[in-house]
Amino acid sequence: MNGFFGNMFDFNHDGKLDGFERAADFAMFTSLMGDEEKTELEMSGLDPDELEFMDADERREALEDAGLDPDDYDF
Repeated sequence: MNGFFGNMFDFNHDGKLDGFERAADFAMFTSLMGDEEKTELEMSGLDPDELEFMDADERREALEDAGLDPDDYDF
């Protein structure tokens, strides 16, 4: 059985994916999918949970320093 990436993870070249090879294939797939789920805040290096605990002026400054418009976010 081929994985998400065909035989790219068939390390022993036997034409089948064993448990380790399937795990490597799945890990690569999920790591690629996870990158798409990052928010604009996370891609800017900001932690949304941390921003919630800041006072409004600190949060505004942090967002502006990251190049984001603070008016686009509702905390």
